[in-house]
Amino acid sequence: MNSKDSTGRSGSRRATVAVDFALQGGGSHGAFTWGILDRLLEESWLKIDGISGTSAGAMNASVMADGFTEGGAAGARAALDRYWRYVADAARFSPFQRSPVDRMMGRWTLDHSPLFVGMDIISRLFSPYDLQSRGTNPLRRLLEELIDFERLKRSPIKLFISATNVRTGRVRVFRNGEITPDVLLASACLPTLFQAIEIDGEAYWDGGYSGNPTLTPLIRECDSKDTILIPINPITRPGTPTTARDILNRLNEISFNAVALKELRMMALLRQVASNTAGSDSEGARWAQMRVHLVPNDIMATLGYSSKLNAEWDFLSMLKEEGRKAASTFLEANGDGIGVTSTFDIDRLLDLA
Repeated sequence: MNSKDSTGRSGSRRATVAVDFALQGGGSHGAFTWGILDRLLEESWLKIDGISGTSAGAMNASVMADGFTEGGAAGARAALDRYWRYVADAARFSPFQRSPVDRMMGRWTLDHSPLFVGMDIISRLFSPYDLQSRGTNPLRRLLEELIDFERLKRSPIKLFISATNVRTGRVRVFRNGEITPDVLLASACLPTLFQAIEIDGEAYWDGGYSGNPTLTPLIRECDSKDTILIPINPITRPGTPTTARDILNRLNEISFNAVALKELRMMALLRQVASNTAGSDSEGARWAQMRVHLVPNDIMATLGYSSKLNAEWDFLSMLKEEGRKAASTFLEANGDGIGVTSTFDIDRLLDLA
């Protein structure tokens, strides 16, 4: 009797397929991505060529690539586990905690936390320049302790970390040799919470405003023709938001998805053009040859903005397990398509447009 691997493919082995990952940001919701990566790293037939990451996606990408350099897939999984445990340990002393009622009801939201409500109001009246000094982001020490940035320079995984140039509004993509704690903090710098991060004389904010994540370097600089998108922000969310907080949350989701959707539409358009044009060496043809896959993130539509600041271990563990389940479902449904055809219909985006 033939054995089957986790994708349902017959046989005990499968030919290696080079893939790229595109990782969105979303605060502690990045633990969902952690679960997906943890599950995909169990598949020895997936060879990771490059990763584009923004905000929490940038953290996951850098931690994973550094761990992979030291110990392969097992090292990458251990490094991700260590990172998120450190995040949870640091959160034990955070003033942002769920209310007793939310804990009793099993809700992950911080909407009823007095300090979160106060911060939400204050952030609309005062800027970080009014309220805090520079260099107080608690993630800095964690990143310096957990990532060997010199080792990251020689990682076999190409990294592309996005941050938004405040002056120009354009994305800047940082590669392995350029990545520092400042680069990762810039990629995750929400301007209502933190002062801009200065790099090479320029100020930077969260990369989600200009590329969440950017796909262009994966296509231009990687050998893989398969990109696996791991979204955090829901593309669609049922109902119409009516509260001020829900409206702002949905606006952020839409704006943080807009650039990636635009790149996917461009890819779909170039694919249509290339199919009617002779020759396969053009830039457009390379875009057209890309195969796109998307891991579903249905649980994210049930979570609100405030839970992105909830870093309790129980919450992070739940998101990890949900991510692993989503990855397993994705592999079962689409694993055979990786290396063969797109399993996400980007042409439909042109119809919607």
